[in-house]
Amino acid sequence: MAELKRGETQNAVAMLADLERQDPADPHIKLDKALALRLQGKLSAALESIDAALALDPYFFLALLSKGSVLEQMGKRRVAVGVYKNALKIAPRPENTPASFEEPIGHARRAVEEDAREQASYLHERLSAVRARFGDTPLERIDECADIMAGAAKVYNAEPVQLHVPRLPAIPFFDRSHFPWFEQLEAQTDAIRDELSVLLAEGLPGFAPYVDYAPGTPENQFKELNRSDRWSSLWLWRDGERQDAAIERCPQTAAVLEQLPLADQPGFAPTALFSALAPRTRIPPHTGSTNARLLVHLPLILPGPAGFRVGNETREWKIGEAWAFDDTIEHEAWNDSDETRVIMIFDIWNPLLSEAEREMIRVLLAAGKEWLQQTD
Repeated sequence: MAELKRGETQNAVAMLADLERQDPADPHIKLDKALALRLQGKLSAALESIDAALALDPYFFLALLSKGSVLEQMGKRRVAVGVYKNALKIAPRPENTPASFEEPIGHARRAVEEDAREQASYLHERLSAVRARFGDTPLERIDECADIMAGAAKVYNAEPVQLHVPRLPAIPFFDRSHFPWFEQLEAQTDAIRDELSVLLAEGLPGFAPYVDYAPGTPENQFKELNRSDRWSSLWLWRDGERQDAAIERCPQTAAVLEQLPLADQPGFAPTALFSALAPRTRIPPHTGSTNARLLVHLPLILPGPAGFRVGNETREWKIGEAWAFDDTIEHEAWNDSDETRVIMIFDIWNPLLSEAEREMIRVLLAAGKEWLQQTD
């Protein structure tokens, strides 16, 4: 290393070759030799030495990074990206990353992301002629497929924390055709907002932190929001029970909800609430309890930029425009405005379930709860 610092690369290569003969099973010597050869401009020889190190230890992280870098120097950018992808899979966590690794890791990540964007653009271009032949046919799934294939988007599956119904498709946002009653709901937006506006003027009485973990419970991504008014809610129904005090304040809203096909899972649903997100606040990515239900959002107060992501699909709310989504797919929300954002949330059955399946899910949920309550 001292010879390399002085620019004496030939001496360094000779010394490292001698060390390699003494200890042929040490991958670090081979990587150091590759560095010296690289400084001499002997890229093919450097690559051979790196490959020899990786033959001894295929998970030698620094060797993988170095191999990607040498391949880039050789003009083999796409091959380099493949190596960088493998390196990033085994990269140390940020808190465990030495400072000297930060720049090469950042470079590898940028190279992978740039290649993914370019490949996605190429794939969409190749699809354009076929798209033109099919006119207005919905092709969003194939667009997302192309982005995932290129690495520009991730695969998101349903990840329920309580009950998973297998073989249900993981659909981020369901088509409105499943919910002919949406128009009935949306027509009542002003009436619901009027009751909510009174609560806002009074400082949101009855609202409490949405996240309220008991002491000792792992807070994970919700650490900043646990017991915080930055994300607060007023429950109208909670775990299947009417919240009379809140309903007394919002009788018109309750009357609207009672006309809708809410989920009916005794002890679990329906759930209906106003959800208030403070200015400049973000709800971190998370997943919900079961894909047997969907959540409906009805935006009521949108003072400025605010958005919502489910899987790879991001949407902006519009006042009085409802949507239904599968909350067991990773999702997050944010309020980038300077005032509080409020939406109404309630749950409904997943429309792809039969009535027989719904009845059996009610039994499963109740039985699971009974099992947990047993003391012996």
